[in-house]
Amino acid sequence: MHESVKHGVGEYVREKAHTNGIESFWSMLKRGYYGVYHQMSKKHLNRYVSEFSGRQNVRNRDTIDQMASIVENMEGKRLRYQDLIAL
Repeated sequence: MHESVKHGVGEYVREKAHTNGIESFWSMLKRGYYGVYHQMSKKHLNRYVSEFSGRQNVRNRDTIDQMASIVENMEGKRLRYQDLIAL
């Protein structure tokens, strides 16, 4: 079920309805933009958003567990440069 809050009338939280999660996500995405990538192309924007949504989803796990998960998910996958620019 989708819930909402009415910022215009001073309501920012109602039970489990709030904007903290999405604000945290956008903050992390912007930090990645300014701190790592400096530029994001429209062509690959979905890849950047997918990367940071993955980071958001594992943010509560220990770093070692996060890294192990990344390595596990890389197994058997290959992205060649030619395939990347062809998209």
